[in-house]
Amino acid sequence: MKKLTKEDINQEVFDLYDDYAHNKIGRRQFVEKLSLYAIGGLTVSALLSFITPNYIDHFLVKPDDERLKSEYITYQSLKGGGTIKGLLSIPDDAYGKLPGIIVVHENRGLNPYIEDVGRRTALDGFISLAPDALSPLGGYPGNDDDGRDMQRKRDRNEILEDFIAAFHYLSNHKKCNGKIGVVGFCFGGWISNMMAVKLPDLLAAVPFYGGQPTTEEAAQIKTPLLLQYAGLDTRVNEGWPTYETVLKENHVEYTVHFYPNVNHGFHNNTTPRYDKVAATLAWDRTIAFFKEKLE
Repeated sequence: MKKLTKEDINQEVFDLYDDYAHNKIGRRQFVEKLSLYAIGGLTVSALLSFITPNYIDHFLVKPDDERLKSEYITYQSLKGGGTIKGLLSIPDDAYGKLPGIIVVHENRGLNPYIEDVGRRTALDGFISLAPDALSPLGGYPGNDDDGRDMQRKRDRNEILEDFIAAFHYLSNHKKCNGKIGVVGFCFGGWISNMMAVKLPDLLAAVPFYGGQPTTEEAAQIKTPLLLQYAGLDTRVNEGWPTYETVLKENHVEYTVHFYPNVNHGFHNNTTPRYDKVAATLAWDRTIAFFKEKLE
């Protein structure tokens, strides 16, 4: 059988995976429904293998990249989970103090993709910190299925406190100039929005396909926003009109982009939801926004 491509997969399979990845259906139901699309010689196992993340083969910046000093650190989150582990990355040729970026993972802990994003961010001229909200439970377990199960055991508002604590840790780091932004993906997009609600000193927030704050919360935002949405992501996008109304009413600085014909998770280059053109453009816009607001 020829090698599968994204074009071989029915859009309904991507929608089904989105339901599974966001805990709307369990693994057994996911596999059962997936079997409906295993036709024409295409097996369920082949579909599963294709649609699930492949981290090892898709690093854009390898963990041992000599251009970076990248190491795990811990910091204290007294209102959250206690001792939190995170990946701290600094350009090896950094001169003086740098702006800082908090990189926020999805609903499955600090997996290799998010670590890679942290390293990419550092190579673009920032000191980055990618925390692991699963730290109180032992940390990212090595696979996303177990990671999702673990993250569901934590209160999301306590997780938010873990990332607020990361903001304070990075603000006080000797290599940071105190100007901090945040970028987050999926659940991390919600965290990014909420950090803008909770932290008036946050200078830039970039939520990728993130859930929106409540109307009351959104009215508190002072942070400039760059909001990135996937055109096919009806689940998240339905919350945008109300959010935009509040941002306009409260004169919040924001820019929003909808990337047509791409799925939720389009920035994640380890799955077939990845769209290289949209992901590259969205990341270029992200870095340009950070450079404008933090430097």
